[in-house]
Amino acid sequence: MQEGFDFLRETDAVFANIIDTYGLPEIPKRPPGFETLSLLILEQQVSIDSARAVFGKLRAKVDTFEPKFLAELPDETYREAGVSRQKTNYIKGLSLAVLNKEIDLDSLPFKPADDIRAELIRLKGIGNWTIDVYLLFCLGAADVIPLGDIAIVNTIKELHGTHTKAEMEILSSSWSPYRSAATFLLWHHYLRKRNRVSGY
Repeated sequence: MQEGFDFLRETDAVFANIIDTYGLPEIPKRPPGFETLSLLILEQQVSIDSARAVFGKLRAKVDTFEPKFLAELPDETYREAGVSRQKTNYIKGLSLAVLNKEIDLDSLPFKPADDIRAELIRLKGIGNWTIDVYLLFCLGAADVIPLGDIAIVNTIKELHGTHTKAEMEILSSSWSPYRSAATFLLWHHYLRKRNRVSGY
């Protein structure tokens, strides 16, 4: 990641200013696998704190947070934990995909990012934002930028003056193959400017 920070500092004054102002970000890590992917489903379109509270309640409903238990859990139990009907279906769908060997989550860390995306995107309820965050925090992918993340989009608008997704895709292509480093710097700016710490 340091190589990416060095590259961005030398090639883009915006990133140089972020580093000079706030220093380098810490790179958060999450364990890959079913549990984290389920938590990411819960984090979609809600605050991280809210999602983690729901996840804690759901986790308490099963002996072990494994696909066989989540697939069998009644919908009513999900509701008691605060999980919406839609996200209940997504987590159950993920559970069944693992149990039916439609996807092998243990094999993903050994595959290229594009192959991982192609496998995960087939699962209902798992879109590009979820995949991007999984690649960044769980698998350490080097060249990912989540242009579906509101903090990233707003920070690019603020600092680079680009406003459409097409413009952002063109701009971010100039940061390749270090778009993950760019992502962490943009999040770093977004959080530090607001005196917030990372919840990831």
